[in-house]
Amino acid sequence: MRIYLSVDMEGVTGLVDAQDVQPAGRDYEYGRQMMAEDVNAAIRGAIAAGATEITVNDAHGPMRNLRSDMLHPAARLIRGKPKNMGMLEGLDDTFDAALCIGYHSRAGTSGVLSHSFMGHEIEDMWLDDRATGEIGLTHATAAALGAPVVLLSGDDTACAEMAEWDSGVRTAAVKYARGRFAAELLPVAEARDAIETATAAALTGELPAPRPAPETATLAVRWQSASVADTLLNLPGVTGRDDRTVAISGPVPEIYRQFRVWLNVAASLTDQRPYC
Repeated sequence: MRIYLSVDMEGVTGLVDAQDVQPAGRDYEYGRQMMAEDVNAAIRGAIAAGATEITVNDAHGPMRNLRSDMLHPAARLIRGKPKNMGMLEGLDDTFDAALCIGYHSRAGTSGVLSHSFMGHEIEDMWLDDRATGEIGLTHATAAALGAPVVLLSGDDTACAEMAEWDSGVRTAAVKYARGRFAAELLPVAEARDAIETATAAALTGELPAPRPAPETATLAVRWQSASVADTLLNLPGVTGRDDRTVAISGPVPEIYRQFRVWLNVAASLTDQRPYC
């Protein structure tokens, strides 16, 4: 059984602030260790369920947060950027399942460190007119690539967002949001046990088939800056909905790849702070 882990950082056990998850932050090294241990808990759960090959993709920010010497030796690590598929680099239909570890809720929610891909620059996103963020777009893209998402860990708001998107995905809440930069934390041992136990349960028995992906879908993104939308209209296939909202239609993996380009364009045009 081949298992894929996409690992973000904002939803990791114990972390609540940009200082915990950004390389310049005073508690970033603590955050890296906590991130690695959440991943190791998921790896142990996957091994208990019979996984024979595990790939971990560092999906947060600079994508150089995880160190291979911190990880369980059963896993291979994809690290660094740029990567054409970003948070899903290396995922394909040879994997039996995908796990989302340390994920967070979308922009506009009161979840811990909530945002959609870019600090404060992306105000809203919709996939086929359904409000989404990193959770929904990752889930849909993984399904289109042929690997079902079977587990998500993060705060209670992220878990609720995943349940709303797909109630069949098992979740493990490691903290309870008390705002964007505060949370009630589970004891560390309890949180890691929740991840390990939920992972083993999600991977035991018959795994679900990926949900059939539509031949084409439409992704729309509303930016804070009209200049981002203006610039993106120069790309083939991009259409405008209003001064700050652009959209594109096509197969989900192709939409996801182009969206990665959109993020690079937006970063070049705006003064991005990690969170607002």
